Amino acid sequence: MGGLRPYNWFRYLKEYGVEPVVITRQWQNTHGNHLDYISAGYSPNSVLEKSEFGTIIRTPYTPNLSNRLLLKYGEHKIRFIRKAVSGFYEFAQFLYPVGPKSEIYAAAREYLKENKVDAIIATGDPFVLFHYAAQLSKEFDIPWIADYRDPWSHNISFQSKVIQKRWNRFQERKSVSSAVHITTVSSFVHRKIDSLIPNIPFTILPNGYDPEILGAIKDIPQASVKLNIGFVGTIYAWHPIESFLRECDALIQEYPKVKLQLNFYGTNLQEKLTELVEKKYPRLSQHVCVSPRMPNEEVLPLLASNNLLLLFNDYSIIGTKIFDYLGIRRKMILCYTEDKEAMELKRKYYRIQELESESGQLQADLINATHSGIVVKDAEHLQVVLNELWEEFAETGMIRCDSVGVEKYSRKIQVERLAGVVKALSGKS
Repeated sequence: MGGLRPYNWFRYLKEYGVEPVVITRQWQNTHGNHLDYISAGYSPNSVLEKSEFGTIIRTPYTPNLSNRLLLKYGEHKIRFIRKAVSGFYEFAQFLYPVGPKSEIYAAAREYLKENKVDAIIATGDPFVLFHYAAQLSKEFDIPWIADYRDPWSHNISFQSKVIQKRWNRFQERKSVSSAVHITTVSSFVHRKIDSLIPNIPFTILPNGYDPEILGAIKDIPQASVKLNIGFVGTIYAWHPIESFLRECDALIQEYPKVKLQLNFYGTNLQEKLTELVEKKYPRLSQHVCVSPRMPNEEVLPLLASNNLLLLFNDYSIIGTKIFDYLGIRRKMILCYTEDKEAMELKRKYYRIQELESESGQLQADLINATHSGIVVKDAEHLQVVLNELWEEFAETGMIRCDSVGVEKYSRKIQVERLAGVVKALSGKS
């Protein structure tokens, strides 16, 4: 999902007078799951692509030893060696151009030797790209912009890893201090950055939805035979997926005539999710469909055929998924805001240090502001909500969504603002 943000820069920047050159790694949709992140590219050489929107340079990707061991033996074997190798690259990549991501730096450097550009933009995670941008900025005297999709050293997963936390904080301050501008997705993330690297001009560019793709699917009808609830993307450890399945199972048990379909598209837990349903909620087996990862333009029409869209609470992170849901104009269900089981999962697994001065319910705030869904308090409330939604569907054959003000969350609008930042830095109108 994170790739949708820079993709839309590429798609729309030229309309606002900025010629984009994107340098990224090669990807193959070999596995249809999270293993694609560490799988080899399709060519040992960089591949140049030109289109009406700009230029893309796709660099080779060679998995390191840790990646190769994981691909060959699976996630549960040789873990110590894999962690040791990953740890080495985590530190070494900031000292030398080594590791799978270094091809991006090499390709960018070769391009800049022969071509003049007005600005460099690096978007993280992976945050080593900030290090590369700072190095290239210094060598070629080009201003650079740091785009944060998430916090870097403030990631709470580093809190118990003192050395790694200090290393990342040092690298963040060292790299980003040379940036001339910072862009990010929310005031919460900016406050985190500003506490470490103050006084750099910034612009908040929220994520949004792709108006072109969503315009093409606006006439897709909702399902009318079964009440379909769709979910796309990553299920994180703090997401109360088991609680949601339990309440759906309870609904079917209490009301056997309920026709329910749960559709999970491209999750990171395909096998685990299927196994969980079969072992703990066998009644749900015939009601659950788990699909592999697929391109965004393929999954959005499938999402549009659902009556409802499921969203798990990410608290201070607003993410990208909610904006696609907004653009699809299907009613959302957000689980949960005050559920005890969910709060315990958050305590154990949530990675972001929250701020008392910032809202810790960004998705709920957006849903309420746009009237686009139901903010579910806890599992007991979810049971009430599911009953009411089934009654509406049984009576009308659809679920109404009366959202308002959605148009301002188009990514095209955010790209226009980014173009303004780039032009201001380069002194060009």
